[in-house]
Formats: sequence, C-alpha cells, structure tokens
Amino acid sequence: MHWRRILRSTCRVLRRERFWLATASASQIPVTERATTLFSAQDLQALWLTLRLAATVTVLLLVLGMPLAWWLAHTHSRWRRPVAAVVALPLVLPPTVLGFYLLMLLGPEGAVGRLIAAAGLSALPFTFRGLVVASMLYSLPFVVQPLQNAFEAIGQRPLDVAATLGAGPLDRFCSIALPLALPGVVTATVLGFAHTVGEFGVVLMIGGNIPGQTRVMSMLIYDHVQAGEYHQAHVLSLCLLLVSFLALLAMSLLRPGRHPHD
Repeated sequence: MHWRRILRSTCRVLRRERFWLATASASQIPVTERATTLFSAQDLQALWLTLRLAATVTVLLLVLGMPLAWWLAHTHSRWRRPVAAVVALPLVLPPTVLGFYLLMLLGPEGAVGRLIAAAGLSALPFTFRGLVVASMLYSLPFVVQPLQNAFEAIGQRPLDVAATLGAGPLDRFCSIALPLALPGVVTATVLGFAHTVGEFGVVLMIGGNIPGQTRVMSMLIYDHVQAGEYHQAHVLSLCLLLVSFLALLAMSLLRPGRHPHD
C-alpha cells in the first residue's frame, strides 16, 4: 500500500541522513559537497528559484502594501470596506480560481496582456515575472492586514502630538508610526515570505512547471511524488517544513511581547 511505501521511505531518509551526518563529521566533508550529495541539480535550482521568488515578492509587497495598509487604517472613505474585501479575497478564494483569472487577464487575449503587448513587452504568463505578479496578489492579505492592524493600534494621539511639535506627514510616519508598528512589519514580512514559499495552485496556473524558470519547490515535490520518488520528496518537504518553522520562530523572537507573569 502507498502509506507503507511512504513510511518505509521516511525511515530510509532518516537513517541515511543520520549516517550521512555522522560520516561527514568524521571525514570533514565540505558543506558544498554534502549539499550536492543530498540535493540534485534540479532540487537546488528549484530551491534557489523559490527563495528568490519569496524574497522578491516580500520586498515588493512591503513597499506597495504599506501605503495601502496606512490608507485602510486611517481613511473614512466609503471605498474602505470594498477595498478591504478585495485585499482579503485571496484568503477565501481557491488558488486555482485566482490563477485562472490571472491567466486570462495577463494572457495575449486579456486586457492587461494586450496593453503589455502594445508596450512592446513580453507576455507575463509562464515567466518568472508572471510568478511575481501572481504571488504578490495571492500573498497580499498576509502583508497588508498585519500592517493595517499595527497602524490602527497606534491610534491618532501620538501622530497629533508630533504634528503639534511641527512634524510633517512623512516625518510623523517615519519617526512615529513606523517604529511603533515594527511588530506588525515583522509579522507581515515573515507571513508574506513563508506564504510565498508554500504556494502551489497559483504558480501552477500562471507559471506552469518550466525547469529553471517557473518550477518552484512545491511543484518539484509534486513531481517527485507523481514519479514515486519519495526520498527526494521527503528531503524537499523537510526543507520547506524547516523554512516555515524557522520563519514562525523568528517572528516570535523578533516581536516584542509580554511574558505570562507580567
């Protein structure tokens, strides 16, 4: 049965890893050589592509999402609730649905695709740039909502006090709001990065599975499982599990909080 094969494969991975670490410690094998022994070339390629995608998306979302979160936290416009609903839509929308509509919108016959073609640029679907756009939309609420909550928690009083002392809008934001909202910024950064690392449905629809261009770790794990290569699937899955755990641990350690006895 499949579950027995998976269990046996897991045991083999753990035994090999334990033997490998013991042998490496005894013979002082270089780290680079150990990495190439455990990971294949396509595994390392997918790992690098995944980390590159997650880092790019996180930086862009922080730059673009921070003004949006500030506006949502302070505006009284009637458009606030509709915009907030659109931002939160990826939380409940199936990834394949979002990916399908993005594919239609960004494709050669889509409205955005035609504008891109008219500008003399190459199409976004099945490219790394397309993955970045799709991942930004899918991870948008994981960055904007923590920032919005952090800005709302500051309140208006510190900003008003700074304004009476002669601080301008940009000065109030950089010297008052941003330092006070730092826990929210850390949360948004970690959640945005970790969520992008684990994406599957959106990257499948908008990027396909092109080695070296759009094949990320989640896609490669799926390929290994489909091919019955459970050892490789275990290794990559453990890597993603470790990345997710370290990201959440970093968020917990970097966020200032009260101790239970306080």
